[in-house]
Amino acid sequence: MMKTILIDDEPLARSLVREYLEAFPHIQIVEECNDGFEGLKAVTQHQPDLIFLDVQMPKINGFEMLELLDQPPAVIFTTAFDEFAIKAFEAHAIDYLLKPFSQERFNKAVEKWQQQKDQAELIKNTQALLQTASTAPDRQDRIVVKIGTKIRIIPEPDILFLEADDDYIKVYTPDGAFLKSKTMSYFENSLDPKKFIRVHRSYMLQIGQITRIEPYEKDSHVAILKNGAKVPVSRSGYAKLKQVLGL
Repeated sequence: MMKTILIDDEPLARSLVREYLEAFPHIQIVEECNDGFEGLKAVTQHQPDLIFLDVQMPKINGFEMLELLDQPPAVIFTTAFDEFAIKAFEAHAIDYLLKPFSQERFNKAVEKWQQQKDQAELIKNTQALLQTASTAPDRQDRIVVKIGTKIRIIPEPDILFLEADDDYIKVYTPDGAFLKSKTMSYFENSLDPKKFIRVHRSYMLQIGQITRIEPYEKDSHVAILKNGAKVPVSRSGYAKLKQVLGL
């Protein structure tokens, strides 16, 4: 018996998947979830073989949910997400179903998953999917992090600065620092460039948090933020700051 979870905020959409899955009696639905919070908890608890996942949901979206999982299961997207955007990651997904979809199209997606027996390949595909999605040009106005079993949503105004920390990014806020398994390039592409600027190979800051810029060492400076934090600024970063600030 294979386990699956349906994660979609639309009850009718889940009902349709439930109906279509009747053609696959060896696949058991162990839980249905209304959003990414519920989905994260259910996936962690049940360790399903496959999930049917919507992209656009309240609280946290499908991609944010997958990012918070240590070992994401195989994913078939069931989404009304624009087909053009989907093409950016379809090469790595098990499959995607663009709503509304037929029983025939659904069957093809499930059969495609069944043909991929190699679990390592499934994990590789899912990780590649997340990597591809992370380079998409869509802007974000928040950062979602996992702290133990809890999820914290950090809104854009609370992001003071970012610091590269080995394979993670340390997100500094008024309430402390939080780790996110991403790259600086990811945030450079996803955060609003009118509000955030990369001032150093290892640092990015919110422009509105700067109170002053002081010389530091040869060809380098330091940005002093409103909370007193000091962020290193490289020579190229200083040039970008002068341009943005009109200095």
